[in-house]
Amino acid sequence: MEEKNTEKKISELRFTADGKEYTLAFTRETMIQTEGMGFVLAEVYEKPMTAVTQLWRGAFFAHHGTLTFAERDALLERVDNHKLLDTLIDLYNAPIESLFDEENSKNAIKWTVT
Repeated sequence: MEEKNTEKKISELRFTADGKEYTLAFTRETMIQTEGMGFVLAEVYEKPMTAVTQLWRGAFFAHHGTLTFAERDALLERVDNHKLLDTLIDLYNAPIESLFDEENSKNAIKWTVT
C-alpha cells in the first residue's frame, strides 16, 4: 500500500495591513520574474536578507503586481518575520511541487526518449 504525504502544502500567504487584504503567491511566471530580479534559490541561506527581500517582492507579482517595490518593502518592514524566510521558500516551491502532483499527472502528455 502506497503511503500518502499528509503534510499540508501552502500555496498562499495572506495578511491585512491598513484595512487592505494581501494575498502572496507564486506561479511559474512569477517565479521567472523573481529569478529575473536576481533571486537564486541556491543562495538563500548564504544571503538570507537578500533572499527574503527578493522573495517578498516576487510574491506580490501574482495578485498585487502594481505595487511598487517601495510599497512592498514598507510592508515587509511591518510584517512578523518569524519563519518568514521558510514560508516564502515554501510559497516559491509550490508551483514546482504542483508539477509532480498526482492530479496533474492524470492528463499529462506522455513522452519518451530514444
